Amino acid sequence: MLTNNYIRLTSDHQSMKGGLWNQHPVLVRDWELHIQFKVHGKGTNLFGDGFAIWYTKERLTMGDVFGSKNFFHGLAIFMDTYSNHNGPHNHLHPYISAMVDNGTMGYDHDADGTHTELAGCEALFRNLAYDTYVAVRYSDDTLTVSTDINNKGGWKECFTVKGVHLPTGYYLGFSAATGQLADNHDIISAKFYELETERKDDGVDYSKIEPSAQFFASPRDHVDDAKGAFMLNSLSGWKLLVVIILIIIGIGVCLMVGFIIFQKSQENSRKRFY
Repeated sequence: MLTNNYIRLTSDHQSMKGGLWNQHPVLVRDWELHIQFKVHGKGTNLFGDGFAIWYTKERLTMGDVFGSKNFFHGLAIFMDTYSNHNGPHNHLHPYISAMVDNGTMGYDHDADGTHTELAGCEALFRNLAYDTYVAVRYSDDTLTVSTDINNKGGWKECFTVKGVHLPTGYYLGFSAATGQLADNHDIISAKFYELETERKDDGVDYSKIEPSAQFFASPRDHVDDAKGAFMLNSLSGWKLLVVIILIIIGIGVCLMVGFIIFQKSQENSRKRFY
């Protein structure tokens, strides 16, 4: 949805996808992208799924990875607002992570991409009353992602990964998706900068190299999602205990009501017999 102030990739409704892509490829090797965004909605405990920032060979190809194509070629930054992974996450959501794919790895949505993640950080950017920003910097084969989500007007580093090799000639884009859970995902502005470096010409045609990364985060065990897991994930600790107690009380009340009705029916039967 296009407005004068933002482009809404998805509204706060279930089963939606949206994308926004640059028409011209990036022809420089060193660059930085600043995005002002807003993720917000009515949900307090359950919401999702988030949006992605892309630098890929493919463009305008919708799919199942935050609204865009899986098995892509290039770089993805995932602004993930919901935990699908039932294994040992050691972080909260929302969570920002990076992935580089050459078309063969694929993003495992059920595991939140833990097996292909380069690096990541927690970033509580949802439902804030002030402006929120993220910066993606790629220079000298080093990827750095920073955020400005604390209303302090300055960048805070999320992560830095060295040994990231990206071709030139790929496209910048954004996409978002909602499933059983939903949110508004708005792109307010995107500013692209070419960076000046002292990089020497090595004679390599960087439009023909394959996207790759030398380092990955340690994967966590995968646990298959059980039916209704998205409900159980939000009911942890004392909340789950309260729900169990309420269910027991409800069952007890039903049994008591049933017993009283049975007793009255028995009394009525005896009266008719006499």
